[in-house]
Amino acid sequence: MKDEFIKNIGVWGQRHYAYLKKHSPTVINVMRMKGTLEQYLRDIDRDAQEMFEMLMRQYAEIEGITEQLKVDNQMEWIGRMNSIKSRVTNVVNAELIYC
Repeated sequence: MKDEFIKNIGVWGQRHYAYLKKHSPTVINVMRMKGTLEQYLRDIDRDAQEMFEMLMRQYAEIEGITEQLKVDNQMEWIGRMNSIKSRVTNVVNAELIYC
């Protein structure tokens, strides 16, 4: 594999790399030649992770999911947090990863 550093990039950066590899291989080749591909993917990974964490907190707050709910009804808390995680993942994918 040409880009050995990919295994050291986070999941968001790897997803974006796979998307670019499939849909815009020329972009990857240009970035390789310029030496900017690794830093670009690291930046995408960092930005996506920050967006994911921020949206998780915001959605949980808006929907009233608290630590008290976690204590009182753990299964409900898990279900609601998994629902939020799924929605937030879709937003991050649409906004940063698959575009």
